[in-house]
Parts: sequence; C-alpha cells; structure tokens
Amino acid sequence: MRRRDLIKLIASSAALWPLSAQAQRAALPLIGYLSSRSPGNSADIIAAFRRGLSEGGFVDGQNVMIESRFADGEFDRLPALAAELIARDVNVFVATGGTVSAVKAKPVVPRTVPMVFAMGGDPVKLGIVASLNRPGDSVTGIAFLVNGLAAKQVELLHQLAPKAAVMGFLVNPKDPNAKGDINDAQAAAAALGHKLVIGNASTEAEIDSTFVIFGRQGVASLFVDAEPFLLDQRKRIIALATQQAIPVVSQFRLFAIDGALASYGTSLTEANRLLGVYTGRVLKGTKPADLPVVQSTKFDLVLNLKTAKTLGLSIPDKLFTTADEVIE
Repeated sequence: MRRRDLIKLIASSAALWPLSAQAQRAALPLIGYLSSRSPGNSADIIAAFRRGLSEGGFVDGQNVMIESRFADGEFDRLPALAAELIARDVNVFVATGGTVSAVKAKPVVPRTVPMVFAMGGDPVKLGIVASLNRPGDSVTGIAFLVNGLAAKQVELLHQLAPKAAVMGFLVNPKDPNAKGDINDAQAAAAALGHKLVIGNASTEAEIDSTFVIFGRQGVASLFVDAEPFLLDQRKRIIALATQQAIPVVSQFRLFAIDGALASYGTSLTEANRLLGVYTGRVLKGTKPADLPVVQSTKFDLVLNLKTAKTLGLSIPDKLFTTADEVIE
C-alpha cells in the first residue's frame, strides 16, 4: 500500500472513532434525575446516590448516563423539568430532593417509564403508590420518616432550652407535609407548656420578614421543618437566628454542621444511597411494582457544643450519651 493511501486510511479510521464513541454513549441506559434543590447544595446526596448505583455495578459515563434537572427551590418549575427529562426518553426516572419532587413529577411521568423516588412523609397518603408492600403501577422508592418528627423537634428543643417560653416553627407552606407538621408541633408545644409561633417562608425575602415577626413575638427558640428549600437556606436561617441569640434545631444534620444547636432526623445520605441501589435494580430489569417501598430507619442526633457555649446553654448529659455526633 502506498504511503499516501495509508495516511488516508488512518485519517478516515480516526474520523470514525468519535462517531463510534458517540454511538456507544447513546446506547447506554439513561437515568433522568430530578431534584427540587440546587446542585450546589446537593453534593452529599448526589454522591450517595452514585454510591448506591455503584453497588449495583453502574457508573455514570461508563455503563449508564445521568441527565439531571434541578429546580433550585422553585417548586413550580418541577413539572416542566420532569417533562424535559421524559422527552429525553429516559430508561428510569428518579425524583429526589424532598416530597415535593415526587408529588409534582408523578402526574407527568407516564406509566411506561419506571419511577423511583426518595421522599419524606407517607407516599400512600400522598397518592404516589398504592401501598408500601405493593406499590403498583411503575413506581417505587425510599420513604424516610418526617411525619411525626416535628413533635420530636419540640421535645428536643424543650430539653435544650427549657426556659424558652415561646418557640418558633419555620415552615414552607408549599411543602405537602407542612400542614400535618404544624398540627403535630402545636400539640407537642402545648403539652410542654410552650407558646408556638408559626413562620411561613418560601422565598429568601419571606425568611427575612419572618425573623422580624419572630423578634416581635418574643421567640426564644426555633425549629425548622424538614423541607428542601429551608434546608438549602440553612446558613441564612442560622445567621438570622444568631443575631437574635435564638437556638435552632432541625431534622437535618447539615444544620448542626453549619451552626445550629442540634439536629435529629433521618440520614438523607443513607436514604439517597438506597435510592441509587433501587435505581440499579430497576435498570437490571426488576419491575418497580415488585419492589416494596423501603423505609429508611437510620436516625442521627447531632449536637453542636460550640453553639451551645456561644448561647450560654448546657446540654443535658442524657443527650450527650445518646448523641451520634458532637461538634466541638
């Protein structure tokens, strides 16, 4: 073969390599990943989801592709973002970042597309699945306990700041679990002799104005509802509370890490690892209807001793001995 012909052959073969790689990439199964949160605030749960996928042998970019959409706390965008993912012909649809993602996505995702969720609350009451053991249709997922935990937050806050006669409860009224959480919190606060002030916030401006109200109402301690928008706004919330010397409790560990007094609730990383595991099983051919909804049962109590000292509070020995993590 002449040298010129050999060069042409090599060049033509090289030109086909990218096309071959693209074809191989297009042939990989595609996961549509929807979250109500922002990508910058979701690094921990995204990493946990990928760990769960890897347990089933799936690695993004190698034998599976992940197409993501994030609502950045703007819940009204979720249906349109879900539709975008469905238009990409995804093999599995994943809804995470709070209860609202699954609730908003369910009417958009056709029954022909398997859907796997991670959410708080009761997926049966919210109409996501028919039952926990037999989900039905093409939907299953991970349910982590948040309903009833509002009362636990009241009890925890009572132990940490027993002299705080007026408690604040910050909620996002757009969250599907908000009404039930408020009812639970009001009953628990009344039983322990505390006045409860409800603060509603679904925007940054509303968070700011709510703290003005808290100041006027004499709120002396605060717990924050388990909700994705408020979780992503935790640094703003903690900063505003610190200005008024208000101790803060949440269900999410990241609050305590960033300066809240304590947190007690379900491990989001564990729930999203399980979400990855279930997604992998669906990719391997298991029907969602044959996968019972998993209830994540890992709970963490985190205490921030540094914050307690700043606020002049003493943490009871009983809480110290039961804490999973103490930040000093």
